[in-house]
Amino acid sequence: MKRNHLLATACAALALGLMGAAPALAQPMGPPPGPVQIAGVKTTFIHLGNGVPGVLYEPVTPGPKSQIALFVMHASGDYLTFSACGELSKRGYRVLCANNTTSKSGQFDDGILDQVMLEVKTAVSYMRTIPGVKKVVLFGHSGGATIMTAYQDIAENGVAVCQDAQKVHKCPANLAGLPAADGVVLADANWGQAEMTLFSIDPAVTDEHSGMKLDPSLDMYNPANGFTPQGANYSPAFVKKFLAAEGARNNRLIQAAQEHVAAMDAKQDEFVDDGPMVIPGAFVAANRLFSADNRLLSHSQKPHLLLHADGTATTEIIHSVRVPETRVFGATDTYRGALKTTVKGFLSSYAIRTDPDFGYDEDSIHGVEWTSTYASPPGDVEGIAVPLLTVGMTGHWEGLAAETIYDHAKSADKSIAFVEGATHMYTPCKECEKTPGQFGDTVKTLYDYVDGWLSKPGRYF
Repeated sequence: MKRNHLLATACAALALGLMGAAPALAQPMGPPPGPVQIAGVKTTFIHLGNGVPGVLYEPVTPGPKSQIALFVMHASGDYLTFSACGELSKRGYRVLCANNTTSKSGQFDDGILDQVMLEVKTAVSYMRTIPGVKKVVLFGHSGGATIMTAYQDIAENGVAVCQDAQKVHKCPANLAGLPAADGVVLADANWGQAEMTLFSIDPAVTDEHSGMKLDPSLDMYNPANGFTPQGANYSPAFVKKFLAAEGARNNRLIQAAQEHVAAMDAKQDEFVDDGPMVIPGAFVAANRLFSADNRLLSHSQKPHLLLHADGTATTEIIHSVRVPETRVFGATDTYRGALKTTVKGFLSSYAIRTDPDFGYDEDSIHGVEWTSTYASPPGDVEGIAVPLLTVGMTGHWEGLAAETIYDHAKSADKSIAFVEGATHMYTPCKECEKTPGQFGDTVKTLYDYVDGWLSKPGRYF
């Protein structure tokens, strides 16, 4: 793999920084800079470790619900003021919202999942020390679901679950002894960091050294293949051809990365600890057929609970109300078109195997080896026994991941629901409305439901 030496130096330094020692147990350090003002809620800045800031949200007057503390973290975003922090704390819960060492990585999609697991460990350990806290629940939104489900699976089952022969990457021994949480809430989780990378790999790229060489017959942005700026209309033949090529390129990338690891171990590669890996046309927010063509992954397979604006709920087949996303992330663009990580970062955080029949249609995904990585919520929940809630938003394409996760979940106490018309960030999808205000206050709808689930008699009280 050809590498630019300046980029190699930057990536290698970044990787070394991310794979440092686990941070010491957190300590409160006074109020956060510019705290969010919420009536009846106090905030305290918590230093979880170098590069891992947190804010603890607590009711000024603690009640029974404050016995439950929720931990909120995304895979890489800044979540110190995410909506769950305020919405759940003003409903009476303690909520610790934190960033991790990948949250400020800039243009590098570094994503060292193993290091983030240690940072979650510090947070969970700290929350166990808060006076009055009896239960700790993990809250995962979007890519945060990967962190929360991977952590809980390893915490419940030990490192053997992430070191088996099937895994594309074996987790390190220092993940032994993670303290388990008492529950998991996933609100508009996606299918996982590894799965989202898979869905974003551009099969039109014909040269792993360059994003300039494309096969026009596999280009999803080519009008001849059904793309328009208003929404795509891909033929079944193109969808099948595209996804087959996507799965094949994905598996080639995994094989190449594993060969680099073997060469590193034999001290025959450019580096012995890790190395940069820049994949043209694989940015983890691009090249998804189903986000451009609304017919793909457009409804659930089974009836589920749908939460409406007027406070009622019905059980029915869930239909997405989303609008097409047709932004072009060209493979020729490094910043918004390539996945920029390290070899081991790719294997630990972004790689998942596919079978020859990989693909998806209007209501299902097939041919994904869900347990070939622990960066996979559907695979992780097969090993999680604590209560699990998964909620999807019908105003965005990530919503239907809730059904995939629910179907794989092992927990005897598992629940699923969907918020009608909510976007990925839980707000009403204005572009999806047929009449103004059709979907009501979807933020309130979501958090009222989560509140009811957490406080259900017999679950935690």
